[in-house]
Amino acid sequence: MTFISLQENLKQGLAIVSRVVSKNINLPILNNILFKVNKSNIELVATNLEMGITHQVRGKIDSEGEFTVDSKVITDYINLLPGDKVECEQDRMEIKIKCQNYKTKIHVQEASDFPLIPKVDKENFYSILADDLRNALGEVIFAVTNNETRLELSGVLLTFTKDNLTLVGTDSYRLAEKKIKIKSNYENPNNKVIIPARTLQELIRVLSGFKDDDRLEGAGEIKICLSDNQVLFIFGSTELVSRLINGSYPDYQQIIPLNYKTRVLINKNELMRAIKASAIFSKAGVNDVALDFRAETGKITISSASSQVGESSVELNSEIEGDNNEIIINYRYFLDGLNNISSDMVKLDLVNSGTPCVLRPEKSDDYLYIVMPIRQ
Repeated sequence: MTFISLQENLKQGLAIVSRVVSKNINLPILNNILFKVNKSNIELVATNLEMGITHQVRGKIDSEGEFTVDSKVITDYINLLPGDKVECEQDRMEIKIKCQNYKTKIHVQEASDFPLIPKVDKENFYSILADDLRNALGEVIFAVTNNETRLELSGVLLTFTKDNLTLVGTDSYRLAEKKIKIKSNYENPNNKVIIPARTLQELIRVLSGFKDDDRLEGAGEIKICLSDNQVLFIFGSTELVSRLINGSYPDYQQIIPLNYKTRVLINKNELMRAIKASAIFSKAGVNDVALDFRAETGKITISSASSQVGESSVELNSEIEGDNNEIIINYRYFLDGLNNISSDMVKLDLVNSGTPCVLRPEKSDDYLYIVMPIRQ
């Protein structure tokens, strides 16, 4: 097996697939990257058994072959080579690499020992703008729990309809929901799946690292293919496949208040600054900050107190519709939601001190964030 590729192409390809590689004492082959070289392309493959990733690298192929090589060794070495052509030739159980005045030999293993990547039917798929999906994932994935005792909450719920994809993440204390447009889908569009957060974090990383010319290959779109227990993402020259989480996602719609008694419109940055100031005086481990809404004056008072540190109170002007109200919230959770709202003004809806607080952008209904109150 012999091929030639540019150092920058190999470097990018290895960067894309190497993050999936897991250190596995019981199955050392998982520490490796599989090189599959055929007449049409150079394919790099990595897996940790929960997800697998493949990336096609441009290059000139003189002869075909397959081998696996230690991910860290090959990645570190290729990264240090000059930005020029890299010649690779497999000679039995080693790969010879040349680039300008650099020459090396690296031990390899048989490709037959490498685990198979699950196959997912590519004919039926949803097509979404890659940037839309990446941004939407970033706006919900932070709310997912790391506690795997409730597996269904360790992933993001994706609900596909004819025109929209709805993404939801929650840890049962707060919840984020984002809706984006689907560019195209197949004849049976309705589907609900739970995808592990780690898979989606990897997807965000890879999408963020793509070069412009790679994006153009797929016109900036990403295809999502589903099977009974697998999901496949196809974007440009990269494919990411992952298991799905089996289980029933909570009926989160039940906790979204249909009506409100108090609606507040306020400048997001001013509210964040006031909450951060009061948070300094919140109780350790509780992170409590109180919000008091006075409709007759249009004022919000943000306050907190700690017997060990002191107390803080900030008064802000706002537009308040409805009743006077108050709520105590976890300021960390509250700030997470505000950070993911892009508009300068935010809407805050509240029923009473014992029900969830709902945050939305001022002029859009494609995003909502819910925070459960702290009950005293």
